Amino acid sequence: MTIRSARPDDADFVARTILSAQRGYRPRGWFDVALGWPEVQCLDFMARIAVARAVSMWHVSQFIIAEVDGKPAAALCALLAAGTGPAAWRAVEEVAGTTGLAASELEAIRQRGAYVRGCWVQGGEGDWMIEHVATDPAHRGRGLLQALIARALDTGKAAGFARATISFLIGNDAAERCYSKAGFVFAEEKRDPAFEALIGAPGFRMFARAI
Repeated sequence: MTIRSARPDDADFVARTILSAQRGYRPRGWFDVALGWPEVQCLDFMARIAVARAVSMWHVSQFIIAEVDGKPAAALCALLAAGTGPAAWRAVEEVAGTTGLAASELEAIRQRGAYVRGCWVQGGEGDWMIEHVATDPAHRGRGLLQALIARALDTGKAAGFARATISFLIGNDAAERCYSKAGFVFAEEKRDPAFEALIGAPGFRMFARAI
C-alpha cells in the first residue's frame, strides 16, 4: 500500500469515493438527490467539480489516496471545517456554468440539496474535518482506511489543529466501528424526520478526537 495526495487524473476515483461515502448504507446520497440524474451523469458532474477552479471539499487537492498495486483503492478528504458549505456551492455553480445548465436547473439543484440542512452536523470553524471516507469494495478489510485516517490526523496536527471531526449517517455501523477504532468518540448528532423519510436514515452523527 502507498498513500499519496490525489491528482487531477484521480477525478473519476474521487467522484466515486464521494458518491459512495455520501450514500453510506443507503442507496442515495447528496449528489443523487440534489442533481436528480442517473448515476453516470452524476459522476461526470462530480468529476468536473473535483478539478474545478473553485476549490471545495470535493476537490482533488483535498484528498489523499491509498493505492494497492499502483491503483487507487481508498480515499478520504481532510481540510479546515470553516467555510465548506459556501465553497462547495461555488464549485457547483462553476460546473453548472461550464456545462450549460440553465439558471432554473441550478436553482432546482439548490432546493433539492437543502434537505440536509435539518440534520447535517460537522465540526467547528477551527476543527480539522475528515470526510468522504470510502474504500473500493474489492479492497475492504485490509486496513486502508485506518492508514488514511492516521495520515490525515498527522497532517492536521502538523498544521496546528487540536481537534479532528468526522460525520456519518446514523445507522452506518461499519463507519462507526472504523472511526471508533481510529480513536474518535461520539460528540453530537442531529435527527430530522423529513430527512429520514427521504433517505431512510434518521440523520447525522459526528465523532471527534484530539490530535
